[in-house]
Amino acid sequence: MKIKVKKREIQESIAKIQNIVEKKSIMPILNHFLLEVTESCFILATDLETAVKQPISAQVFEPGNVCVPAKKFYEIIKELEDDIDIELIDSWLKIQSGKSLFKLATLDSQEFPVWPHIGESLKFNLTSDFLLTAIEKTLYAAGEADARYVLNGLLMHLLPPHQFRMVATDGHRLALITAELPEIINLKEEKRIILSKKSLNELRRFLSDAKTVTLNIGKTHIMFEIDGVSFLTRMIEGEYPKYENVIPRHNEKIAFVQKDLMISSLKRVSVLSREHQNAVKTEWSRNTLIISSSDPELGEAKDEIEVEYKGEFFEIGFNAEYLIEALEEMESSLAKITMDESDKAVYLTDADSTEAYKYECVIMPLRL
Repeated sequence: MKIKVKKREIQESIAKIQNIVEKKSIMPILNHFLLEVTESCFILATDLETAVKQPISAQVFEPGNVCVPAKKFYEIIKELEDDIDIELIDSWLKIQSGKSLFKLATLDSQEFPVWPHIGESLKFNLTSDFLLTAIEKTLYAAGEADARYVLNGLLMHLLPPHQFRMVATDGHRLALITAELPEIINLKEEKRIILSKKSLNELRRFLSDAKTVTLNIGKTHIMFEIDGVSFLTRMIEGEYPKYENVIPRHNEKIAFVQKDLMISSLKRVSVLSREHQNAVKTEWSRNTLIISSSDPELGEAKDEIEVEYKGEFFEIGFNAEYLIEALEEMESSLAKITMDESDKAVYLTDADSTEAYKYECVIMPLRL
């Protein structure tokens, strides 16, 4: 195998797979990517849950396949000049640029895991901008190492005839994107697809520069095809919670708040909040919101902002970080917040919703 590549392109491609390649795996092959050279050139990486295949522009002199240690190869490439010659000699990869020369130990390509076969699939297109938005506006609410494994993932929920939802929850908060997408073929039945937080976080790297993405949904895997890149990930098995049942639709206490003002106030006050819960108290009265926090060992903080609220005086506690993250993902400058009782779920959404989708968030309060 022998090729010549441009530094910038191969460096960008190898950078995108660094978090997919397993760095501490008991299987040494998963620390490697597969360099596959025929008439064209591809790199493949996998952690057995997610797999990526992406093309590389290269001048091909001799075809061949080899497994290359991803981290060390990336560190070498970053330090080289523009044109890089790569050649496989026995089991050593010769990497040369200018007067710089490296020889890197490799593994046999036959050891690399086989690319999963999707089989019959549901196939449709989305704009990459929308899919990226749906992921970014919900990812923050997914669980981290939750014992209920499905909560560590996000739910892609497709409902007939062409509604698309992306949902994430950790049991304390929930984020939901809903959109009507005519691009989806008329669905005959709903599909509930749970995908890992890690895989969707990595998918974002490939969506940012693309225009359209094709989704192929099989029985156990889903593949995203993005400008020649194939991004395949295994679905999480299990039953996702009936999230529709926890969204409060009839809260009677309604407030409209300038999003940026509330975020800034929460950040100021939470400096002195209790470390383990980031707790703040909110006091709602006519057109006024007071946010406060206290810590017996540190002190107290209080801030006041103007809001549009006409209900009775009301106190409710929150994890400030949860409120900040929910507000930051809103497109509108004005947030709509509805509340019921101090121990009941609070609902947040854009006061001025977009035509493309609807963003909703639910946060469980803290006991004061």
